[in-house]
Amino acid sequence: MLMTFDKLVSAVKAGRDEQVIAVAHATDSSLFHAAKAAMDKQFASFVFVGPVKEMEKLKQEADFTPEQSAKITLVDAENDLESAKLAVQLVKSNEANVLMKGMLSTTALLKAVVNKEAGLRTGKILSHIAGFALPQREQLLFITDAAMNIAPDLQDKVQIIQNAVAAVAKIGIDDPKVAVVGAVETVNPTMQATLDASALTLMNRRGQIVNCVVEGPLSLDIAVSEEAAAQKGVYSEVAGRADIIAVPTIEAGNLLYKSLTCFAGATVGGIIAGAAAPIILTSRADSVESKLFSMAMAVSASPPME
Repeated sequence: MLMTFDKLVSAVKAGRDEQVIAVAHATDSSLFHAAKAAMDKQFASFVFVGPVKEMEKLKQEADFTPEQSAKITLVDAENDLESAKLAVQLVKSNEANVLMKGMLSTTALLKAVVNKEAGLRTGKILSHIAGFALPQREQLLFITDAAMNIAPDLQDKVQIIQNAVAAVAKIGIDDPKVAVVGAVETVNPTMQATLDASALTLMNRRGQIVNCVVEGPLSLDIAVSEEAAAQKGVYSEVAGRADIIAVPTIEAGNLLYKSLTCFAGATVGGIIAGAAAPIILTSRADSVESKLFSMAMAVSASPPME
């Protein structure tokens, strides 16, 4: 299925009842405007956690309709740490489907997420999956992991790929093509990334990584351009047609992520997978469209509340 940003948003609306997003420390107007955009698309309602007087003001400024206001709950919290704790509790108790970062540090939010007693741990590695809508590409492109795992080893990479595959499958991309990228497309014993990529490819062929097609090492141009793959004589199911780019390190992923947004005009959304529910990480600089993209990804990947 050809999945675009617009199709993703439409599919979220059509595919399930409205999901509840718990926003930790919602003390910025952009969060309320993004929530309004999601509510206009009719795929989410919201619980905003933070200083209630400040949130009341922001809610009024966002100019929600009466019907939308009825689907918003405000939960009072004195500071960012309490906001994180309460928002995580809402998800853990099945009062919300998705956890979203507001105006607090990622460290503060994840501290509440990984708390052994009250958090959202599942035993899986937590990894970030970024989705990109690019002007020159009709199909969405996904990159993992550009934000969580600094220098993943081979077993970490197995889990990172499986997290991404599970997430995009829920979005509607079955048996995604995963390109494990590096500086070159051949195995070089002095370059660990190429050794890992080769091992991941073999593990996929032997059923140790499932529900996807993995190939590597591939250079980035071969992964996304059929023309480049043909010029270099690389013909395969993944070459030129990758759905997911698995990067070797956080530096490589972060540079690719920011290159696409700064130079390629990409709209980006992102979630953290591996917890009991999807987690949305946003920044003040993200556009409303970008926040909407992240919400759509998270709602698609969220389990239904019991």
